[in-house]
Amino acid sequence: MTQRIVMPGLMEIGAGALDKVADMMALLACSQPLIVTDQVMSELGYVKRVQNSLAAKGMACGVFLDTEPEPTEASILPAVDQVVTGQYDCLIALGGGSAIDSAKAIGLLAQHGGKMQDYKVPHVVTEAILPVIAIPTTAGTGSEVTRVTIITDQETDEKMLCMGPGLIPRAAIIDYELTLSVPARIAADTGIDALTHAMEAYVSGKAGAFTDQQALAAMRLIAPNLRQAVNQPGNHAAKEKLMLGATMAGMAFSNASVALVHGMSRPIGAHFHVPHGMSNAMLLPVITEFSISASLERYAECARAMGLADDIISDQEAVERLMIELRQLNQDLKVPTLSAFGINKAQYFSLLDTMAEQALASGSPNNNPRVPSKEQVIELYEKVWSEG
Repeated sequence: MTQRIVMPGLMEIGAGALDKVADMMALLACSQPLIVTDQVMSELGYVKRVQNSLAAKGMACGVFLDTEPEPTEASILPAVDQVVTGQYDCLIALGGGSAIDSAKAIGLLAQHGGKMQDYKVPHVVTEAILPVIAIPTTAGTGSEVTRVTIITDQETDEKMLCMGPGLIPRAAIIDYELTLSVPARIAADTGIDALTHAMEAYVSGKAGAFTDQQALAAMRLIAPNLRQAVNQPGNHAAKEKLMLGATMAGMAFSNASVALVHGMSRPIGAHFHVPHGMSNAMLLPVITEFSISASLERYAECARAMGLADDIISDQEAVERLMIELRQLNQDLKVPTLSAFGINKAQYFSLLDTMAEQALASGSPNNNPRVPSKEQVIELYEKVWSEG
């Protein structure tokens, strides 16, 4: 079996990489960007820093400050109009995964029109979008290197998964110093999101030799540094390793796909507005426990890559240590239960059938080592509630 690998054509990685944005623009032969970001990035001074970098090379830019944490189609349409009327030739996505996902969707609709519903899975986005330069400010989503965007249909609360090589950013700037200002809660959620990306890419039915190496390297970087990166915001070494690990995990899952955790996570986020990384964290122990029997060796290798086991102990003991660590990680990083987050139990249980259908329709559960039935997905949703 072959594996088709798609990733950005240009990447600038390291401390201070943000200041190379004008050089990146020149390499892409672009000169009129729209910065897609939010108010927080403006308040932190990052937008001004990008503007100054561009101005030093004689480039002007527009700014769209209204991206939302869980982007909807309605939230991106004003930016689409701004791109079309302003005749911008590229987008600079500055922020977390929501800003980068928004920019991808804006670039798609500005170039080709229509609605996001037209482009959701099973459609494969091969259409070339307006060039995107992705600058992540969190270490987690990996959106800067993925062929994925997730936009919510505000009418139905469906999180529409859109995938295809056309959605890959043309360039990415990976500057870990931008994560130094990230609040602990966001650092924890995005960090566990990155760990989930790496694990799911490694156990995915679409895994291959290239993505295996990316996923294993990502786990080696993320697992030993996640707690320090969250609890010690000034720890440059931990922040840098976590950021690099998140990007590598992004490359792994973009090309090998995610699996059941992500499939079940999206409906929770859509219906109850749980941040994506947090809903992954809520699900990860239960779904891993469900899946281990179908891929014992692979989950054992995850444990070894995370530094939880060596080659001497058995695979069974390795996965037992993995399960202990996943539960302990949630406890240490204060991941709330569904109930503690504020989700109404009656409402949650009334939506189990709908959420199970939406999870399966995304296609992600089919990549899981143990592919569940609809009834099993419902049982897993019930277990996540009861274990919380």
